[in-house]
Amino acid sequence: MAKVAVINRDLKRRKIVKKFEARRAELLATINDASVSDEDRHSARIKLQMLPRNASPVRLRNRCSLTGRPRGVYSKFGLGRGKLRDIAMSGEIPGMIKASW
Repeated sequence: MAKVAVINRDLKRRKIVKKFEARRAELLATINDASVSDEDRHSARIKLQMLPRNASPVRLRNRCSLTGRPRGVYSKFGLGRGKLRDIAMSGEIPGMIKASW
């Protein structure tokens, strides 16, 4: 299980990303719009750089919702491979069966 501080840090980042999502989209639209003057685009880039680093969605990490494991996470289920296997073997995921060939 991941440390609680690491899980909380990721949750905090998710809240910050959600908070600044609209502002980032607005600034990025201004930056990428060729019809806007260069001065406005430059000022939009400066404003984008002034936002918190954790406001960038690139800094998010997919984690298992049960254990906080950062690797081997199936995004469709939001679970790590180990917990996904345990839950699937107990029959709690409809339609998922163990492969056999």
